[in-house]
Amino acid sequence: KPSGSPQARDAGIPVPSFSPAVAMVDPCAEFASMKTYWDIPGMKAGVITGDIAWNLLKFAKAKGFAIPAFNCTTSSSCNAVLEGAAKLGMPAYIQFSEGGSAFFCGKGVANDKKQASILGAVAGAHFVRNVAPAYGIPVLVHSDHCAKKLLPWFDGMLEADTEYFKQHGEPLFSSHMLDLSEEPHDENVSICAEYLKKMAPMKIILEIEIGITGGVEDGVDNSGVAKDKLYSTPEDTELVWKTLSPISSMFTVAAAFGNVHGVYKPGNVKLQPELLDSFQKHMGPKVGYDKPFFFVFHGGSGSEKSDIEKAVSYGVV
Repeated sequence: KPSGSPQARDAGIPVPSFSPAVAMVDPCAEFASMKTYWDIPGMKAGVITGDIAWNLLKFAKAKGFAIPAFNCTTSSSCNAVLEGAAKLGMPAYIQFSEGGSAFFCGKGVANDKKQASILGAVAGAHFVRNVAPAYGIPVLVHSDHCAKKLLPWFDGMLEADTEYFKQHGEPLFSSHMLDLSEEPHDENVSICAEYLKKMAPMKIILEIEIGITGGVEDGVDNSGVAKDKLYSTPEDTELVWKTLSPISSMFTVAAAFGNVHGVYKPGNVKLQPELLDSFQKHMGPKVGYDKPFFFVFHGGSGSEKSDIEKAVSYGVV
């Protein structure tokens, strides 16, 4: 087996470290000539995972558009997203936050060990799997911000992924997000690497956050965070690439460029999408092709259309 494969890691074979001297081929190039996402091999209506889900992100990047993600807390909100996506004829993310997952399960269930959040997220994923095919569009099921203190929730979802994988050959969820941005950067990336090693054999996409998204979401208040924490650096993103890419290519990066969740006063938010461009230009020559990162834009609601368009042009998917 190639030394970087999951089988090789399981066998104890050392995984090669990142080598900037070896040029790589742009993985999105082959999708530029496709007319529609339905041309992607294996594409289907309903929940997609693994290579099909990752290829959809490659297609989006090649075509210059991004797939919206909506936090859902009930079956009705899931249905609303599916109906809206179907009317547009476009794919979408349905995602569950930790608090939203607990609400999906029911506030009457104890959550001292995140059992309600685990159950709610898993129930939500199964619900979407059952109803999404009827809407005729592909859907990715995702879990949103997971801070270090919420890792038991993440672990529970991974257990559900593992069980589903054993039965169906694919994970329950398409992707998961780890948001350890409040931790030191080295620790953030290191923990994410350990989880990606668990996720890679099931081809689950990992979203990692570096830098902090301001504002308030799901009970997490970052409205008073230091300004410098709202902006990532090229060195931050380079460490992510060098650490994660030898494990799996299937990761996205929520790099901070002034993003803020929620509603805010005009002028309070200083988005700098050009930072994403600088991160791509910093890493591109080191890997041998342009725009290697798959970026995620948090706090898109209320943002200027021009900023969204710039961010998408710089690799937001």
